[in-house]
Order: sequence, then C-alpha cells, then structure tokens
Amino acid sequence: MVTAFNWILLLITVVIMIALAVYSNKVIQMKSGEGGFLLAAGGLGPFIGAATIVATGFSGWGFMGSPGMAYKYGAIELLGNFFFAPAMVLAVLLCARFLREKAQKMGSLTIPEYIVNIHDGPASIKRLTQTVAALVSIVLLLVFLVGQIKALGLLAGQWLEIEPQTASLILIAIIMLYTSIGGLAAVAFTDAIMVMGMCISALVIVGKIFLDIPLFELLDQVHAMDKTLLEPTDSGPYGSTVWHVAFILPYAFIYATTLPFMAVRFMALSKKTKLHHVIAYMTPMACLLSLVPLVGIYTRLKVPGLENPDQAMPVFLNTFMSPMAAAIITLFILFAMKSTANSVLHAISSAVSHDLRQSLFSKTDLSETWLLRINRSAVWLLGMVGFLGMLYAPPVMLSMLAILGSGTLMAALIAPVLLSHFIKGNIYAALISMLTGFGAATILFLFFELGWMEAPLYASAIACASYALVVWMTSLLAKNSKEGLESLGTR
Repeated sequence: MVTAFNWILLLITVVIMIALAVYSNKVIQMKSGEGGFLLAAGGLGPFIGAATIVATGFSGWGFMGSPGMAYKYGAIELLGNFFFAPAMVLAVLLCARFLREKAQKMGSLTIPEYIVNIHDGPASIKRLTQTVAALVSIVLLLVFLVGQIKALGLLAGQWLEIEPQTASLILIAIIMLYTSIGGLAAVAFTDAIMVMGMCISALVIVGKIFLDIPLFELLDQVHAMDKTLLEPTDSGPYGSTVWHVAFILPYAFIYATTLPFMAVRFMALSKKTKLHHVIAYMTPMACLLSLVPLVGIYTRLKVPGLENPDQAMPVFLNTFMSPMAAAIITLFILFAMKSTANSVLHAISSAVSHDLRQSLFSKTDLSETWLLRINRSAVWLLGMVGFLGMLYAPPVMLSMLAILGSGTLMAALIAPVLLSHFIKGNIYAALISMLTGFGAATILFLFFELGWMEAPLYASAIACASYALVVWMTSLLAKNSKEGLESLGTR
C-alpha cells in the first residue's frame, strides 16, 4: 500500500516538473534561444532566485549526511550547518550584483566564458583558458554528479522497493528530461517547488522532535548520556580544534560564489530583481533547513548504537513518523538531492555544449535551433555518463571524491571569478591561478591529513597568491618595456 502511494507521489511530481519545464521553455527560452537555455535569459525574480540558490546549496547532504554527522559528532555539526545560511546570504549581498551586471553586460552565459570575458589577453590564450576552465569543471563536477546519482538510487530504491541501479536510472532520466526541455529556467522553477517541500519537511521534523522533547531538555539528556556531544574537543572531520568548524563559513561563501552550478544563478538574476528581496526570501528558508541536523541528536538519544550514522534520518522516519508522513518526507529529501543533481548536470552540459564548442570551434556559425539541439543533447549525454560512472565507481570512495571534486574546483576558480573583481588581472593570471589552485588542492587532499574545509581553503589562498603574483609580474614587465621604448625614443 505504501509503495503504491510512493509511486503515485513520484508520478505526480514528474508531471509537475515536466509542466514547469514546458512552461519555462515557452515563456523564456523560445524568446532568447541559447541564452534562455543556459542562463534563463537573465530573468530570475527574487523568489525563484532565492529558492533555487537555497535548494541547490542545501542538497541531500542537509537531510542525510548532516544528521548522520550530528549523530556521530554532536553539536559541532549543528554549529557547522548554521554557517551555511549566513555564508549564502553574504554571497548574495557581496557578490551577486557584480556577477550579474558584468555577465549581462558582456553577454557571458557560463562561468568559463565569464572568466575569459573579464580578462584581457591574446585570443589564443583566451581560448586555451576557456578550454581549461571547461575541462576542469566537467571532470570535477562529474565526480560530484556521480555521488548525487548514487545517493538518489540508494534512497529511492528503498522508497520504491526496487534495485538502487534501477532507481538511479529512473530519477536521472526524469532530471535529464525536464532539464533538457527548459534549461536553467526549468531547473530554477522546479527548485522552487522542491525547496518548499524541503521547508515543509523541516518544519514537520523539528515540530515532531520538540513536541516530544523541548530543546533544552533534549540537550540536557544528550549531555548526560555523552558530554563530548555537547562539549567537543575538536571539530570532528572539519579539523583538530573546536575552532576549525568556523572554516565552514568561508568555505560555504566560496562554494556559493565560484562553483559554476551556484554562481550561474547570480548571473541569471533579472536586472529588476532587488538583492535585498532575494535575501529576505533566502534567510528564513536557509535558517529553517539548518535545523534538520537536530534529527541526528534526537536519534542518538532515542536509538543509540547505530553502526552507520548515515542511517540516522531513515531510522528517525521509520521509527518516529507515520508511514505516510515518512513517505512524503522521503520524497522531499529526494527533492533536495535532485535540486543539486539537476544543477550540476546543467553546469556540466553547459561547459560541453557552450564552452568547449566556443573554444575549440570558434569559427563555426550555428543557428539558434542547432545551438539548442546541442545544449539538449549534451544534457542527455552527460546524464548518461554520470549514470555509467555511478555503476563503475568504487562506492567507498564516493564521499571522498565528492569533497575532492567540489573543493578542488573552488580552488581553481576563486581567483579568476572573485579576486578579479578587486585586482585587475589578465588572462595569463587567470590561467595560471586555475592550474595552481587545481594542483594545490589535489596535493593537499591526497597527501596531507587535513580537515575537510582546510585543504580547499589553503589551496584557494595559494591560487589567489599566484594570481596576484602574475598580475604584479606582468604589470612590471609591461612598465619596463614601456620605459625602454620611451628611452629609445628620446635618443
């Protein structure tokens, strides 16, 4: 009975997603071609913009991984999760305006193209830089996508009582379908529906916990059971001291402003959209979703001794919620996972269909019809590549590879995307900083035992330093060359 109900819920949501995709295609994409597909024609309003930012930022990790972390490490994860809300608000407040204005002024449709357009230099080096940025994004985001598809299959397989691989194929096919129809606009509109489900789910979960045990009584009982859960001596996987958890704030800020699947949302905000309106919608949603890790604390008290902490949320739903409520909340958790998966898939396909096409076949002139066909074909191609990667990737490595992918990409893109706003750079600085950030993050992740946030942040600092150094060196060479020419002219 419950399984049939779950299939009906899935079918209803599929119809809604496809309807939104068709609507977005007619309203936005048909009027602006490739720009509509890749950047929603720069037409996202304050609510849709806020909803898609929050839905993508608070992925399935917030409902599955974070409660598991709270179950194992306690209050340090609650604090860490709360850093995401202010980080995302600061990202909109400090960076959304210039990303939007510069992108729309220069006609940039993707982050690699944005990097090339804001840096001066020879056309050949620009094409090389766009190629490198696209390839780095494709490789590292594919790793991220594989993890998302795997997580979708594991949860949906239990929910629908089918094999995880079959569930993965069904859900990635649904994502590919509505993404290929409406592009970023479809992704953003469906994200708005998803984030509402995520917020309703968070309200129900938190209400259930507090109706059973008031917050302070819950904390008192957890403290009596294990003092280290509320009085940690370190930050768990985030670092060796309790202060290392604060690294999540700059990490989440850089995450929101540099990763292509996040930053493109800032670029897609309408010129008429007021950023303070976006923040007004974002803040309550983000704060509400930050409460979800309380599930881990509550389950640790009620069901101690779980061998796998990541089962904290499923155990909570199956033990303390009615079957129907658990089914609906599980659907909303799938929403959270899908909101990130569709965003990552759109970003990867954009890098292939737009950036690689531009950099490798710059002289090819195609009609808008053909451009859209290439964009849509890339969505299906990369979606299937992600699914096949999920089938053959070693399961024990997925979590580590996902962190490696997102953190390394942050380090590669931070300087040409963010630092360039404050330091006028050139295309050589952009290219060298990308390669430096990529290499530094890879080395720090693989050969040093650092907290999850430490390696990407240290690598980001190294990348920014290399960017500034190249800018200084090239400006010094240019100055010396100019002075030499002037001295020759006076002789």
